[in-house]
Amino acid sequence: MSVAPGVGEAVRGGGLFIGLMSGTSLDGIDAVLAAIADDDRARVRAHVRRALPDDLRAELLALCTPAANEIDRAAQAGNRLAALYAEAVGAALVAAGVEAGAVRAIGCHGQTVRHRPDRCYTVQIGNPALLAELTAITVVADFRSRDVAAGGQGAPLVPAFHASAFGSADEPRVVLNLGGIANVTLLAPEGGVRGFDTGPGMCLLDLWIQRVQGKRFDDRGAWAAGAAPDASLLARLLEEPFFAQAPPKSSGRELFNAAWLDQRIADRGPPPQVVQATLLELTALSAAHAIGSHAPSRARVILCGGGARNDALRSRLATLLAPRPVDTSDRWGLAAEQVEAAAFAWLAARALAGKPAGLPAVTGARGARVLGAIYPA
Repeated sequence: MSVAPGVGEAVRGGGLFIGLMSGTSLDGIDAVLAAIADDDRARVRAHVRRALPDDLRAELLALCTPAANEIDRAAQAGNRLAALYAEAVGAALVAAGVEAGAVRAIGCHGQTVRHRPDRCYTVQIGNPALLAELTAITVVADFRSRDVAAGGQGAPLVPAFHASAFGSADEPRVVLNLGGIANVTLLAPEGGVRGFDTGPGMCLLDLWIQRVQGKRFDDRGAWAAGAAPDASLLARLLEEPFFAQAPPKSSGRELFNAAWLDQRIADRGPPPQVVQATLLELTALSAAHAIGSHAPSRARVILCGGGARNDALRSRLATLLAPRPVDTSDRWGLAAEQVEAAAFAWLAARALAGKPAGLPAVTGARGARVLGAIYPA
């Protein structure tokens, strides 16, 4: 294994960058203001979070599935997202005591509403042109498309950043990001980087508890922890071919959605709390199997993303992954909920410097590419 050419090179000049992330879980917007140093490390100086309004969240979920009038609806939702992103940027600037003119760029992932690398396209909305107008800061967006155009999956995008933030010459490490979709980064001591999506992270867990209890998420996994998984339902869920597919691979709500779950529950569903416990076990087992199949038994596992705050899930992963030590990214100076937004600040810095950030060993692209479209201030 080897890192793609140029990915290990520092971004000379560094500076201040803002990263924005609203992921597959649709649980809110994270904005971080980070200093990118000459050593290529991102150091977060401020972090703010903004919830998505219920009606916008519902519309974004609906846009993940084909329906009528999609173009207009997506454009309108993108405009609303841009305004929320701009508000989060302003709050991050205030929190850090920094003027907008001191920030070199915003890295904005946007909201994925369709990801189809099998058909050579991926769609993230958020109107980066409007965001540049609202903030008077250069915006870098549309990070996935160039990798997809080069024959790659366009995801996961964060392994190169994980290598920068968490790589070690002393031991193999695994970074498990528990967002809406879970993805894993495998970091070898000699510098090799691999990664792929493992399956659902929090998306099905959040979907189910919102349906039956009206809550956006299961706080610390307490509800799931109060029941045992249903073996029959778990077996049906694990029959999904994606789990057996060899990497490179990526996924999203195009696959792991309400229709997918309902088809497997059908009229044989166990009680709602048991379903929640079973979905937690699905996330834990699919991630643990991926790590067990591709990482050595001495590898340290570093958890990040919102799911790292789910005590029940974290405990189950520690059991399944033993004897590998399991920690959260907080131990390495990046709070679990800050990692993805920090990654997009870092990716924006690479785009401005003309440095590649795509990893062919991760996505399957024909080569390393500079990722992101630039909208000048």
